[in-house]
Amino acid sequence: MNSELQMQLWSSLPVPAILLDAEERIADMNPAAEGFMNNSAKWLIGQPIWDRLAVDAPLEESLARAREHGTPLFVNDVDVGTGARAPLVCNLQIAPVQNYPGWFIMLISPRELAGRMTQSHSVKSAAKSAIGMAEMLAHEIKNPLAGITGAAQLLSMNLSKEDLELTDLIVAETRRIVKLLEQVEQFGNLSAPEKKPVNIHDVLDRARRSTQLGVGAHMKFIEDYDPSLPLAFGDPDQLLQVVLNLLKNAAEAADPKEGGTIRLHTFYEHSFRMRRADGTTQKLPLQVEVIDDGPGLPDDIKGDVFDPFVSGKENGTGLGLALVSKIISDHDGWISVDSVPGRTVFRISLPRAPRETEEKR
Repeated sequence: MNSELQMQLWSSLPVPAILLDAEERIADMNPAAEGFMNNSAKWLIGQPIWDRLAVDAPLEESLARAREHGTPLFVNDVDVGTGARAPLVCNLQIAPVQNYPGWFIMLISPRELAGRMTQSHSVKSAAKSAIGMAEMLAHEIKNPLAGITGAAQLLSMNLSKEDLELTDLIVAETRRIVKLLEQVEQFGNLSAPEKKPVNIHDVLDRARRSTQLGVGAHMKFIEDYDPSLPLAFGDPDQLLQVVLNLLKNAAEAADPKEGGTIRLHTFYEHSFRMRRADGTTQKLPLQVEVIDDGPGLPDDIKGDVFDPFVSGKENGTGLGLALVSKIISDHDGWISVDSVPGRTVFRISLPRAPRETEEKR
């Protein structure tokens, strides 16, 4: 195929197509991409793609794996914005360029936005209604449970040893249910974060020490910290709760006899951005990963683990990771999970503290 025909095919592609070099800079783009980006190729060529394109999904790790193995990457139903236009729901196809190691062609296929927005709103409203109803039921059920517990304890005073096992079971089970109801109430009553500059390594150390003294006593912990990491901007107590929940899940997933390894990894990723509801983008450069070598998440819930009442545990409440997701969302951050047998990675992306607040400390 001669170069002239190749240029004609490139120019006639009906979808935006962007050529990326090994440094993830724009090397070329077709006319459809110029229209999508609302700017000329002459102006955009040479600029980092993630400075000009905001994708509401963490692509860095997936793109790195695709580059390493020379395989294409497909990302469906993500919001893609440019700063010059309202974000659109798109499908992305990112394919390696033959004979050019590390280069990719990105095809952007916009989809109809209205239906997805309605569906998303419906799902969120349904979840909010379910949580509200659960809170109400929790409040109403706790009172009669307290009465049942008290009655069982009174009965136990005049029973034989054999019958005491039954009343002890009643007390234990009612207390377990009360604890579950308190978790439901906690999920709904979480206050807004009181944000301030936070050393995320202090938060991780507190969570690690607490976990090692309790549910994670059988686990080995590895600290892989970036010592130059700047301060995060958040509520230290709520962020501690997030990390404690993730460590608890990792420890409980491991074999109680053989144990396992949990790695706490922090690093700075300058290019990480996320689009906000108002169309603006925000940098989330502080990255925190909780990595374990357990069995991984069940395939049937991988995509829903942050939804309320979804759990892979036999007696799980499905509120732990939902609470984690809510706290990170309230911090204007992002949380994702990548899980295969033998390696599960929960990754938290947070904004750094404003420089003026850092200087005051």
